[in-house]
Amino acid sequence: MKENFNALVVNKTDSQFLVDVKTLTLEDLSPGDVTVKVAYSSVNYKDGLASIPNGKILDTYPFVPGIDMAGTVVASKDSRFKEGDKIIATSYEIGIKSFGGFSEYARLKGDWIVPLPDGLSLIEAMAFGTAGFTAALSIQRLQDNGINPDKGEVLVTGATGGVGSLAVSILSKLGYYVVASTGKESEYDYLKSIGANEVISREEVNYEKIPALGKQRWAGAVDPVGGNTLASILSNCKYGASVAVSGLTGGPKVPTTVFPFILRGINLLGIDSAYCPMNIRKPLWNRMANEMKPETLLSDIGQEITLEELPSTLEKILKGQARGRSIVKL
Repeated sequence: MKENFNALVVNKTDSQFLVDVKTLTLEDLSPGDVTVKVAYSSVNYKDGLASIPNGKILDTYPFVPGIDMAGTVVASKDSRFKEGDKIIATSYEIGIKSFGGFSEYARLKGDWIVPLPDGLSLIEAMAFGTAGFTAALSIQRLQDNGINPDKGEVLVTGATGGVGSLAVSILSKLGYYVVASTGKESEYDYLKSIGANEVISREEVNYEKIPALGKQRWAGAVDPVGGNTLASILSNCKYGASVAVSGLTGGPKVPTTVFPFILRGINLLGIDSAYCPMNIRKPLWNRMANEMKPETLLSDIGQEITLEELPSTLEKILKGQARGRSIVKL
């Protein structure tokens, strides 16, 4: 292990807020049972919030963000893990209360760690990351509620983002007819290249005036947007449809009625990837390593960046300018 290594550090004082690559030592790391040499991390919306002074994500400074990491165990006090093990760690308190993945080394609780499944490389694991896990969990919940490819069209909103891009690709891999919604006309070709059968504008989903019950179109939906968009989706779902919601980029308030639920039997499925239990998390990562892994995961969806390029990438994700997944090579 290196005595000194690089990490992206955010620091807030009374007079300034700084985001810089700094040199740390192992003594600087958070407490934990397992020390990991980080190979890759990835960029998520929460990481963007951690990189601004009013993000309301961090309680202590200085701090190393990064809610995702994949790497190799270099020291362990946990009998479940030994030196040389390849691992994935996402969510829980990583990058929020415990130093995260934007660092060459990290120290973690063993309870937060998933062994790298066969069929998945470390870089592929971070092309997925929390966003990919959220997309996969959304799709698994749709399947658990009977939404198979024969049911009809499945909508993905915010389709150029991390959750959206991977939802489009995974659904396509599994044989669904995927309709991708985006506010970026310039990205229509990209969405079709990763598996969308059809691309529609944001306005075709997000109605200014939302009817209690509209046209029955969607058999299912993966929605990381929320707000008015979610209300519009619910009013246009088929009888017995399910909608998996995982985000609120469109706002936290959902101006809907009970009618979609009591007259069409719609299921609204809440998706939380942060504290998803291991008895669900580990089998799902195995699915992601096999039948859920898109062919375009690294060629089209994942883009590799350096630690030094992180600050500008974090700005982009907060402005809604990100496409696919940014993988940080440590």
